[in-house]
Amino acid sequence: MKKLVLAAAVLAMTAGSSFAADMPLKAPAAPAPAPFDPWDVAFGAGVMSDYIFRGVTQSNHNPSVTAYFEPRYNVNKDLQLYIGTSTESISFANRAAAEVDVYGGIRPTFGAAAFDFGVWGYLYPGGQCIGPLGNCPAGSEVLPNGNVMKKDVSFFEGYAKFNYTFNDSFQAGLNEYYSPNFLDSGAWGNYASITAKYTAPGTVFGTSGVGMYVSGEFGRQWLGTSDAFYGVVSPLGNFAAGIPYASYDTWNVGIGFTYKVFTLDLRYSDTDMSKGNCSAFTSAFNASGTTNVTPINPGGTGSNWCGAAGIAKLSVDLTAATNLK
Repeated sequence: MKKLVLAAAVLAMTAGSSFAADMPLKAPAAPAPAPFDPWDVAFGAGVMSDYIFRGVTQSNHNPSVTAYFEPRYNVNKDLQLYIGTSTESISFANRAAAEVDVYGGIRPTFGAAAFDFGVWGYLYPGGQCIGPLGNCPAGSEVLPNGNVMKKDVSFFEGYAKFNYTFNDSFQAGLNEYYSPNFLDSGAWGNYASITAKYTAPGTVFGTSGVGMYVSGEFGRQWLGTSDAFYGVVSPLGNFAAGIPYASYDTWNVGIGFTYKVFTLDLRYSDTDMSKGNCSAFTSAFNASGTTNVTPINPGGTGSNWCGAAGIAKLSVDLTAATNLK
């Protein structure tokens, strides 16, 4: 009898152990999701061999440095509000040495389609009036080539951008900018462009972490007629009330390499604007010669500020949400 009781006890313990082993273990409670933080800040800096803006050098084809700071507020994952400021070193005929940008807008996203609408202000502090008496106060600097420039050429633009991501490799976009007073010249300005970008697979350089892309842009800058400050009168035409600036096409293509927060961009840029019309449009302080005669540039000076240029730019770009946590 004792043997039977003992055997039954062992059998019960064994069955109980087997049953316990078959019972599913209770999973630990999942950690609570982090609270949604709508605020973020993007910031960065760069150095470039030439500061090109829509095909035209802003730095006399010399190196330029830049930095930006952009607070962002994400209403949700598909809608972002932002404001920002950036600076670039420049070399203008009016001796302004810096561009200070102030901008803000809204970025809605619908799946693969991303939009950006906003206003951009370009400020050029520290300038002085360049030109003869009548255009500028007595004692102002006069350029030997006859070009003139206002003391302050600050202006603003409204813009709309569209970018569509087809897949991990291909993107394309459209841009539109409009200013009622481009460079405070009195002339309206309208810029429209198309862009495309190909991003190579992440394994193109193995496990090094280096990425690569190829991108390009084709755009057209339409320009109106300046005010009388830039007016000229010559046998080729009476433009005393202002010169009709020449509209032009511009394009650029380049290759970029990325590593973590760093980007090296190598780019070629050019326009179809003539050297004579470029001199009239930019008021380049180093325009020279007498053979580049156009109706708006009867003196014939020519400038390479709108010509072909190669640009190398090294930049670093970060966001607080991604890089500072």
